[in-house]
Formats: sequence, C-alpha cells, structure tokens
Amino acid sequence: MDHQLLVFTTVVEKENFSRAAEELHMTQPAVSQYIQALEQQIGTRLLERSNKFVRLNMAGEIVYHHAKEILGHYTRMQYLVDDLMNKASGNLFIGASYSFGEYVLPQMISNMLEDYPLIKPSITIRNSKRIVNLIIKNELEIGIVEGEFNHQSLNIEPFAEDLMYVAVAANHPFSRQKNITKQELESETWIIREEGSGTREAADKMFKTLTLNPTNKMEFGSTQIIKESVESGIGISLLSKWAIQRELSSGTLHVIEYEGLPVRRKFSIVTRTVPFQTKAMEIFLKLLREQ
Repeated sequence: MDHQLLVFTTVVEKENFSRAAEELHMTQPAVSQYIQALEQQIGTRLLERSNKFVRLNMAGEIVYHHAKEILGHYTRMQYLVDDLMNKASGNLFIGASYSFGEYVLPQMISNMLEDYPLIKPSITIRNSKRIVNLIIKNELEIGIVEGEFNHQSLNIEPFAEDLMYVAVAANHPFSRQKNITKQELESETWIIREEGSGTREAADKMFKTLTLNPTNKMEFGSTQIIKESVESGIGISLLSKWAIQRELSSGTLHVIEYEGLPVRRKFSIVTRTVPFQTKAMEIFLKLLREQ
C-alpha cells in the first residue's frame, strides 16, 4: 500500500497532524515528512496549514479524491488475495440417502458453491446403510443418513428432524375421507423402500407402532419411483414431507390424517473419527448444522 497516500488521507480526515500521527502510531515529524514527500512528488502544496487547522486546497481536493479511490482498490485487492489463499477448495466426497440427497442436498450444494466456488463436491446417493458402509470404507468423507446407526469408528450426529406422512393420490378416496379405519389402511397396497433404507426402517416402525399388518406390499428402490407410483394410483406410501412438497403444492398428492401420524425421524451426519478435517469439509458441516 502507498503509505504516503494513507498518511495524507488520515491527516485530511483528522484535520490535524498530531491526531493523524496518533491514529497511525507514528511520530508527528514522520507524518510531516510523508506529507512533504508527497507534495514534492505531486509538484505542489496540497494542504493549507495553520496552528488551528489543516485544510485541503484545490490541488489537495483532487489528490484526496483519487487517493481514496486508490486506497480502496488496494484494500479490495488484499481482501481478494486473502480470500483466495484462505478459501476452502478441493474435492469433497458427500454421500446422502435418497430423501435428503434428492430433495434437500441440491439447494445446499448450490448455496455452498456461491460462496465457495473452489470446492468440488462429488455426490453419491444410496440408501442409508450403503452410505454408512462407504464412509467406513473411506470412500466418502461425509454422509447424511436416516435411521439409527452405531459404529466405533464413526461420528454420528443427529442434526435435523424429518416429518413423514402417508401419501395418496389426489383422486384416492382417502384424500376426501376424514375417518380412515385400521382395516382400510391394511387393505391398501403399500409401496415401500428396500431393506437398508431409512425410509423402509421408518415404515416398518410405523406398521409396528400402529399395529398395521398390510396384506399387500410392493418394494421399490427409489423415492422418485414410489412418488410416481402413488400419483398414478398404484398404492399408498409413507414419505418424507421434504420429498413430496412439490406434489402437495401442485395437488397431485394428498396426505391423510390418522392417529400416530406424522412419523418423526432424525437425519444424522456421519463422518469418520479423524484428527483433522479439510476446510471444505468444515464449511459443509457448518452448512448442514445450520440447515
């Protein structure tokens, strides 16, 4: 940074050599020498001095205007360089279950990249059990899963609550029915996820808690396929509200009211127990915890 310009603008703004020297942690003679050197370089006096005040003359007005602009560029340049040198960057391997990975994670990644464009995320979407296994095998750095897990080499941190509802097609009789019986629910075709899925675990717990024993179940391996199947009237399903927000807004799906619903569950962050984390990982974990 040009110290002559810094000293000059400080003198102008403090209107006094002594106050400027105090602000800059310099001696008053040193401040005077900087001003004299600048005036010699410019080729004219810039300040009108008296025992009571220091004021700009016309030449000083011009120099002060441009000095402030130049110092502003210096400051911004330093900010940009510091930001670049300290910016989170590099690869970040993230895994997520279908509900979170397909319906929540994309917007989070978009928000992160706006502020940290040097981070290069790689996303893997699998069921919760598979994500945990990939973390254990060191193929992923961070996992977001549903359900309950415990492993001695993993940190598992619940961070968000999800509400799950029984969804039906908009033209399904349940969408207009207020008092649905247990027998009616059991007689429906239930579309459920595969073993190892957090959504499947939630559905199994719901059946047990509500003492439901459906006679007809269909097992699909994707939340998106389940939603489309429910919309088309093939069956009904327990789904995360995050996953069906768009369909609820558009009116293609409807959620039913029944005692014990909605089902509450937790999403958890899964990481390996390691002595340090990359800055990219720290940034993403912070975003997750603020979600």
